Amino acid sequence: MGLEWARFALGHGRAALEVGRSIVAFRRTREDLRALGRPLARLEDLQYVQAARRAGTDEVRLRAVVDEWIFSRPLRHLPRCRRPGVTELFRSLRGRGLPVGIVSDYPARTKLEALGLAEHVSVTVCATDDEVNAFKPHPGGLEHACRRLGLRPEEVLYVGDRPEVDAAGAAALAMPCVILGRRGTFSTFLELGRSLGG
Repeated sequence: MGLEWARFALGHGRAALEVGRSIVAFRRTREDLRALGRPLARLEDLQYVQAARRAGTDEVRLRAVVDEWIFSRPLRHLPRCRRPGVTELFRSLRGRGLPVGIVSDYPARTKLEALGLAEHVSVTVCATDDEVNAFKPHPGGLEHACRRLGLRPEEVLYVGDRPEVDAAGAAALAMPCVILGRRGTFSTFLELGRSLGG
C-alpha cells in the first residue's frame, strides 16, 4: 500500500497533497471523537463533517477520498497482512461451535471477505452503526455484539491490539480481554484457541 501511495504522490503532485491532508484529517478527527463517548449526532456523518472542516475541503470530496484510500484500495493488500495462525484459529473456533464476533471502529465486513475470514464470523459490529454510535473505548459496540451473540460480557473473550482503547472498553463491562501486539504469531493464536476451546 505504501508503494501504491508513493506512485500516486509522484504522479499527482498537488492532488496527492489534498488526498494526504484529507486522510490525516479523517484519522485525527476519529481519534478526537473517541472523547465524545456516544454523541447526539450520528457519528457516521459527524466524522466526515468535522474532518472536512479540518482538512479545508468539502464533505463530498473528503468522503470520496476516504472511500478510495481507506475503504477500497487497501482491500487487495490485506491477504498479505493476515497474521499467521488466524485462519486456523477462526476455523477451529467455528468447528467447536464457538461464535466469533468482530467489533471495529471501521466497517469490517469487506475486510473480512478480503482476508478470507467472513464465513467464520457470526456477528460484525461497527462503531458507526446506528445501534452503537460510539467509538471505542466506549463499550457500546461490545454490548451490542454481546446482545447479538446472546452472551453476557463475562462469557466473551475480547481480543484487541490497543490497551487504551480495546482493554479499556472491555474493562467497562468486566469482559475478559487479551491484547496482542504487532508480533502476534501462529503460536499465539494456537494458544488462544486452546484456551478457548480446551
